Amino acid sequence: MDLAFDVVDLGDADHPQVGEQAPEFVRPLVGSEYWEDVALSELTADGPVLLVFYPMDGSFPATYIWNELRDRAWEETYDVTIVGLSISTPYEHRTLIGDRGIPYRLFSDPQNGVAESYGVVHDLDGMAGISEPRPAVFLVDEDRTIQYAWAAREWPDLPNYDAVEDALAEHR
Repeated sequence: MDLAFDVVDLGDADHPQVGEQAPEFVRPLVGSEYWEDVALSELTADGPVLLVFYPMDGSFPATYIWNELRDRAWEETYDVTIVGLSISTPYEHRTLIGDRGIPYRLFSDPQNGVAESYGVVHDLDGMAGISEPRPAVFLVDEDRTIQYAWAAREWPDLPNYDAVEDALAEHR
């Protein structure tokens, strides 16, 4: 197959592993109507959280990831809060949520500090000082213990959604 883009080897990510504590953070969490600063621990206090790192809004991986998560509707079957995180601004998130009909909230992290603390930074080629998160998924329980962890090793690489669903079913 002739791809219209180059596949880039990202190597291993130095991300937290299953059984480790998920790094705490506070960032604007954007919904369809408003946004406010929210800590990860505020979300996990209500139950497990599926934290989905993704490239900037408007990129094709972002579109594929959120279309798939929307279509799978795991929040209807599993007791889980699904949230995303990217470098996009709250305004861009509101547009993505509206355009894609995404029923989830998205953290805005323009400086990419959360991806740094999770070890999932992707430096963009040819753009000095510009980075974004590589696609990554973490299932975090009420104590912020990671129950499932995956990070892309190639660009582009998308999550194994069946493996994520298996983890959700296992940690009901």
